[in-house]
Amino acid sequence: MNPKPTLRDKKKEATAYALAQSAFELALELGMDGFIVDDVVQKAGYSRRTFANYFSCKEEAVAEYFMGNISKEDKNILLTGLPPDATPLEALYNLLKLQFTSEFLYQLRQFVSLANQYPSLEPYILSVFRRLQIAAQQTLEQFSHGRYADGYTHLLAGAVYGAFVPILDGRLNVMLPGEAQDEHSGAMSFDQYLNSMFAYLRNGF
Repeated sequence: MNPKPTLRDKKKEATAYALAQSAFELALELGMDGFIVDDVVQKAGYSRRTFANYFSCKEEAVAEYFMGNISKEDKNILLTGLPPDATPLEALYNLLKLQFTSEFLYQLRQFVSLANQYPSLEPYILSVFRRLQIAAQQTLEQFSHGRYADGYTHLLAGAVYGAFVPILDGRLNVMLPGEAQDEHSGAMSFDQYLNSMFAYLRNGF
């Protein structure tokens, strides 16, 4: 069980979030080439030294804003809302439905759009999904209580989160919330993609 965050922890988290939010907003407004770290700290009201305590570069700060908007309550909601005999696959499907809200996917679209324009952000997109995958894997292990063989939850989380990469790099024609159909002729919706992916997993490909 994780210890309850202290006031100091909450203050550090708020500082990191304020810096990351400023970086993300500047990136959307000016592009990654249109601002420097000094602009971020000025907008957020902190010093450059404070920025260096949290982030190594502006790209990392932009990515952290995206990560910071993922609900920390997802795991608790999932673990209390599923029947104990549910399979890890069912648990993962429900976790994804909790994580990939319209708001999250809208921010994902903004982030991917930025990364398409500025390659320096691309490694951070993969990092975001890696962190999501690890968190999902840990949640599945906690949920399954050793009922499945070692490596099963790793394989399952890896397969599912890996399936999102082709959406990010444009290899699959999947329409995210907020995108118009005429921008993606013949595209399937995100929900359709999610359901078809899990149909393959349930049927063993």
